[in-house]
Amino acid sequence: MARIAGIDLPREKRVEVGLTYVYGIGLSSSQKILKEAGINPDTRVKDLTDDDVNKIRKAMEHYKVEGDLRREVALNIKRLTEIGCYRGLRHRRGLPVRGQRTKTNARTRKGPRKVVSKSKKTV
Repeated sequence: MARIAGIDLPREKRVEVGLTYVYGIGLSSSQKILKEAGINPDTRVKDLTDDDVNKIRKAMEHYKVEGDLRREVALNIKRLTEIGCYRGLRHRRGLPVRGQRTKTNARTRKGPRKVVSKSKKTV
């Protein structure tokens, strides 16, 4: 089982896709890492040798991934909320941060609708 940056990569997937399970690595980063490590992206994770896994780890040293990246993002959001800027207020209130409309949509950030019964509306 290949374990990289504290994440168990899925055994049946291609290495190129398996690396994307690590927070902070997308498909393009995964392709760059495999190219630098000299590993064929079409190989399956279960077929990787220990030497291959070590090459991937060495190629990933330049990237900020998992815990460090999550910590940095959390600290950035915390800084925005503490200085009280517009983006920080939006984070604090749980509303969209990047200028999206909120009259309709925005359900992901706002959560489920608050249902108001018809009887209360008419009163």
